[in-house]
Amino acid sequence: QLFSSVEFGRRWLLLHEGVTPNRFYWSMMGNGREPDLVHLEARTLDGHAQYITCKMQNCSEATRSKPFPGYIDHNSLIVQGDYVFVQLTSGGRPHYYVSYRRSPFAQMKLPKYSLPKDMHVISTDENQVFAAVQEWNQNDTYNLYISDTRGIYFTLALENVKSSQGLEGNVMIDLYEVAGIKGMFLANKKIDNQVKTFITYNKGRDWSLLQAPHTDLRGNPIHCLLPYCSLHLHLKVSDNPYTSGNIASRDTAPSIIVASGNIGTELSDNDISMFVTSDAGNTWRQIFEEEHSVLYLDQGGVLVAMKHTSLPIRHLWLSFDEGRSWSKYSFTSLPLFVDGVLGEPGEETLIMTVFGHFSHRSEWQLVKVDYKSIFDRRCAEEDYRPWQLHSQGEACIMGAKRIYRKRKSEKKCMQGKYAGAMTSEPCVCTEADFDCDYGYERHSNGQCLPAFWYNPSSLSKDCSLGQSYLNSTGYRKVVSNNCTDGVRERYTAKPQQCPGKPPQGLRIVTADGRLTAEQGHNVTFLVQLEEGDLQRSLIQVDFGDGIAVSYANLSSTEDGIKHIYQNVGIFRVTVLVENSLGSDSAVLYLHVTCPLEHVHLSLPFVTTKNKEINATAVLWPSQVGTLTYVWWFGNNTEPLITLEGSITFTFSVEGMNTITVQVSAGNTILQDTKTIAVYEKFQSLRLSFSPNLDDYNPDIPEWRRDISRVVKRALVEATDISSKHILVAVLPGLPTSAELFILPYQDGTGEKKRTAANLEQISETLIQKLNQNLVHFELKPGVRILVHAAHLTAAPLVDLTPSHSGSAMLMLLSVVFVGLAVFVIYKFKRKIPGLNIYAQMQNEKDQEMVSPVSQRESIPNVPQSELMSPEQLVDEKLEVHPIEQPQATVQNPRKGNATKVVWTEDFQKACGSPRDFKPRPRAEVFPQLLSPRAQKKSLPM
Repeated sequence: QLFSSVEFGRRWLLLHEGVTPNRFYWSMMGNGREPDLVHLEARTLDGHAQYITCKMQNCSEATRSKPFPGYIDHNSLIVQGDYVFVQLTSGGRPHYYVSYRRSPFAQMKLPKYSLPKDMHVISTDENQVFAAVQEWNQNDTYNLYISDTRGIYFTLALENVKSSQGLEGNVMIDLYEVAGIKGMFLANKKIDNQVKTFITYNKGRDWSLLQAPHTDLRGNPIHCLLPYCSLHLHLKVSDNPYTSGNIASRDTAPSIIVASGNIGTELSDNDISMFVTSDAGNTWRQIFEEEHSVLYLDQGGVLVAMKHTSLPIRHLWLSFDEGRSWSKYSFTSLPLFVDGVLGEPGEETLIMTVFGHFSHRSEWQLVKVDYKSIFDRRCAEEDYRPWQLHSQGEACIMGAKRIYRKRKSEKKCMQGKYAGAMTSEPCVCTEADFDCDYGYERHSNGQCLPAFWYNPSSLSKDCSLGQSYLNSTGYRKVVSNNCTDGVRERYTAKPQQCPGKPPQGLRIVTADGRLTAEQGHNVTFLVQLEEGDLQRSLIQVDFGDGIAVSYANLSSTEDGIKHIYQNVGIFRVTVLVENSLGSDSAVLYLHVTCPLEHVHLSLPFVTTKNKEINATAVLWPSQVGTLTYVWWFGNNTEPLITLEGSITFTFSVEGMNTITVQVSAGNTILQDTKTIAVYEKFQSLRLSFSPNLDDYNPDIPEWRRDISRVVKRALVEATDISSKHILVAVLPGLPTSAELFILPYQDGTGEKKRTAANLEQISETLIQKLNQNLVHFELKPGVRILVHAAHLTAAPLVDLTPSHSGSAMLMLLSVVFVGLAVFVIYKFKRKIPGLNIYAQMQNEKDQEMVSPVSQRESIPNVPQSELMSPEQLVDEKLEVHPIEQPQATVQNPRKGNATKVVWTEDFQKACGSPRDFKPRPRAEVFPQLLSPRAQKKSLPM
């Protein structure tokens, strides 16, 4: 329960029940529109978590607001400055959302294949989010990402930063933000199982190792050359307010950093010494050979050091010249077990308090130490000197030259209040003031180029004709950088007129992402369009229950389209978006009833006409109880219902065919749609890759589709073969492999390129280039992948040549001899030991063989036509306009043809177990079809 009081605790008001501990925030002035607004994460009656806001004086149900639509993950709400963060897990993957200055939530965009397992918000200072993300292939490290102002688009700042677990199980990232100098961070990065300390002065754009001191504490030279040897620091900040931790810096002493660490090739827990820098990390000095706690007094004009030890002490060390020299002082007559040290409030103070005990049985002792008597005067203007912040001689830091005033080291006077920086002068913008924009990666030559998964033209997808958008140059200015002129104009995104586009990539989804709804309750549909003129499009939505609506433009549907279904059943919801340049349509099958996490439809990419193929619904998790499978073929509106996860069918017409399966488990229904190409003949070639590609393979469908596209482009460039002949499909699992299909197609003259000679010639060209190692692509800067040929297989090829009499006679003779051999074996098989067993084993092996053109994942939806080009085969954003109804024969995998089941009123009234479902009396139902012993096949995802 969460209570509030506006009467200094005399009376308390209950705000909300079921509030998650430590997940409530009081809005600060300037960040929220209402200063008395409370942000909290609360648990609902059914166990879900919601983000709720309400006024502190009145938090009734009527005044509560839910800024984030739907539920969120438990313990995920963070309100920090101008930003609000929540997490939502779906499909086994966490998704992160952000609201900037209380605007509507938007999904945070990380690089496509970062696939985060965990995220921690490090900092939200200066209108930017610094986040640590643990990606799919990381265990004890995190990657640092930095965002744009709104906190939506993130780019990589540093990889493989060391992490550890605290005493309470909390994750601690080895990253330290230096106080007093914006944009300056220290981080411990793991490289080949070695941890090294790096420093940045420009918010992670550039990182460098720390230069070790030239001499040790005794003045002996230290031979330590970069990059083989450097200074490494422990960056743990103490959770105890009475101890200083491993590193310390102060806003009022911007150039001074004190930390513990070691010199060598990597960070070590042995031979720890204390180091100090008085020029913001450019040079370092060794000050102690053992760990000490350091306290800042008088704006860093006085540094107080106490030894870290379990033994009693009575001495401390003072430095008045930024750690260059130290004097030993006694603060107590008897040795004291020191438990902590506190400075008086205010950085200009010269008073500190040491607390501890003389023995383990004695009471606490407080020792107050006042250093005012050491100074006989306050500092005057002539006691200071100017000091310019720099990074190894570079004076422009974050686009400005900053000059501070520091007390001269030989002057022993009391400073008083902090005066801050003397001057700040903007610098002319250079390339160093710009980082790579979202979707771009920095290459070895310093250029920012698009990543292989990023399409720069996607920036224009959300605007309409007559409007403009910011067209990225691949660079973005580092947030809080103050540079002016120079190359700023060249690197800044340019406003550009939105191009007119036909609708593409249309999707219709429910607001909660589910395909189920309760009868009589509001269902909110969201219409999403990847590309097209949003403002000049007509939207038509048919809810499938006899009701349809139309909208003049997509902006009028931003809050969703609400509809209430009065009957139970499966409804085919269709949406059509059209403008003067074209149209696109999408379908959603909604189950209105009374849960399964992932379904994957496995079937071949390409098959031959009239060949029997198998479609299998692969589920995760595989054991979820009794299941009902609902299948759609082509544009048939009547589904086929089975209790088996596999179904066999054939296609008798060439062209593109779509298959959709929905799997129902209780109240959870999931769907997958695949497209299969049907040809009379084609060839396929198995491809393999350089072994290092496996290190970057997260084994998910999106990655495989992108790599397939990249490999296809590399093949076309290496061979000059038309892309219409080629289809590439990367297969699931490791090691990474792919199937290359050589396909016939219909060219612009109407001539069909379908002869065996054509395909054979193309196959030989491809194999030759692959064997010569001429097919390759760059996965990322410095990572080059070679593509190799494994083996070639061919679909049945028909001999169309007229001169075939000789070969026909040879074939006839062969058939006769084979027939005689079979007859003899059959007649005397009982006399040949082991032959029957061998034949049975061989038959089982044949059934287990997988066709070389077998597909384990989808290719995107494409238009159906008589013969399609490979570009159409892999483009999932084209609309579906069938020109011929596919002719498919569907069979039960065990016995005969499955019976079509028609939805009836009896079935619509049934809610729950599929066993309650009763078909029409005239429908013939095979006993094995309704058997609960459904055969399920589990294939790799």
